[in-house]
Amino acid sequence: MADFTMPSLGADMDEGTLVEWLVGPGDTVTKGDVVAVVETAKSTIEVECFDSGTVGALLVGPGTTVPVGTRLAVIDAAAESLAPAPAAPTAPAKQPTAPASELQAAPGRTATAARDTASTPLVRHLAEQKGIELSSLHGSGKGGRITRSDVEHAPAEGPHRVKASPLARRLAQSSGVDLSTLRGTGQAGTIRADDVRAATAGPPAHAVQSHEPARPSSATAEPPDPARAAIAALMSRANREIPHYYLSTKIDLAVAMAWMRDRNASRPVAERLVPAALLLKSVALAARRVPELNGYWKDGAFVPSDTVRLGVAVSLRGGGLVAPALTDADTMPLAELMATLKGLVARARGGRLRASETADPTLTVTNLGDQGVEAVFGVIYPPQVALVGLGRVIEQPVAVDGMLTVHPTVTATLSADHRASDGAAGARFLTTVDRLLQRPEEL
Repeated sequence: MADFTMPSLGADMDEGTLVEWLVGPGDTVTKGDVVAVVETAKSTIEVECFDSGTVGALLVGPGTTVPVGTRLAVIDAAAESLAPAPAAPTAPAKQPTAPASELQAAPGRTATAARDTASTPLVRHLAEQKGIELSSLHGSGKGGRITRSDVEHAPAEGPHRVKASPLARRLAQSSGVDLSTLRGTGQAGTIRADDVRAATAGPPAHAVQSHEPARPSSATAEPPDPARAAIAALMSRANREIPHYYLSTKIDLAVAMAWMRDRNASRPVAERLVPAALLLKSVALAARRVPELNGYWKDGAFVPSDTVRLGVAVSLRGGGLVAPALTDADTMPLAELMATLKGLVARARGGRLRASETADPTLTVTNLGDQGVEAVFGVIYPPQVALVGLGRVIEQPVAVDGMLTVHPTVTATLSADHRASDGAAGARFLTTVDRLLQRPEEL
C-alpha cells in the first residue's frame, strides 16, 4: 500500500489546492497516469501517480488546500482492500475535507456511459474542461473508445464559453450562479471555486445599507495576483540570499545559422529547426561539461546533478511565468528537442503541464529574443545555482581574417551563484556554449 501525497511542484510551493480527482476508488492506475489536478499559486498542474495499483480511498476532497506532503489518497498495490485507510495527522487544511461519501465518488463520473467510453481519466477531465458531453462524441479508438484527440478536436459548447475550473462550474450550477457575471482570479482570468463561493456569500450588510460612495482603502484594494505574488516572494528571497555574479558574451552564429538553413531545406515546414533549439542544446551540453553550474545549493553546500533538466522560462498569456523542464536535454537529438519544446510551451500556456515537467530543473534558460531584447540578466531560481539569458539574434559587424563583415550574433549572459562557482567556471561555461555553436553538426 502506498500513499499519494501533495507533491512539491517548485521551490516556492508550500501548499496546493486539489482541484479535481480524475480517478475514483476501485480504479486501476499505473505509474505515470494522471490522477489529479492541483492548483498552485502560479499555475494548474496535472499530477501523475508514482505507483501502480488500485485506488483505495480518496482522503482529501476537491477545493481543499493542504500543505506539500499531505496524504491525498491511498494506492493499494495488492488490491487487498478498498476500505478507506485512516488518515495520518497532517497540518490543518484551509478548507475542511469533504465528507467520505463525497470522496468516494470521483468528479466527472455522473454518466456511466461517459465512464465506459472514455479511455482514460484524462479524457474525462479534458471533456469537462471544454464543456463537452462525452456521449455526444464518436470515439475513434479501439472499440469506439473516446480518445484525447477526439476531445481536443471537438468544438466546445457555446460560442463564448466562460473560462472556469471544473469545480467552479459544479459549484456555480448547484448554487445558481451565472459564471458570465463573475471575474476570474485564476490563470488567464479563469474563474476558480473561491470566486463562486465569494459570489454566493453576497455583499456585507454595511455595504447594502450605505448610501455613500465607496472610498478606496487598503482594506478594499484588489488583492495581488497570486502568481505574481509567488514570483515576487521567490525572487526577493533569491536576491537576498544568493550572491549573484554576472557574465556576458557575444556569440557569432554565422556558422550555426548556415548549417541550420542547409538542414531545413530538406525538412517539412513543421519540422524545421529554429535558432532557439540550437541555443538550448548548446547550453545543455555546456551544463554537462561544466558541472559546477548544473545542480542545487542545499543545506549550505552545492549538490551537482548527474542529469541535465533544462528549465525553459515560458511567459503565460494571462501574465506570470513558469519554467518547465526539458529532461535530458543534453542527450536529446535536435529534432526531438524541437518537438518536445513546442509541446512543453503549448501545455504550459494551455494549463496542461504535468508534475514531472515542473519538478527540479537543474539550470534555467530565459530567452527574450522574441520580445526584441538584446540581453537579459536574470535572477537565479533557487535552489538552482545558475541562469542563462539569451537575447535577440541581430546582424552585427564582426572582423573575420582582418576583414569587416556582418554576421548574425546573439548575446548570452550568465547569472551564477558565487557560493557554488566563481567567474572562471562561469567564463568556461559561456566559452563552451560558443565553441559548440561553431560546430553545430556536433549538437
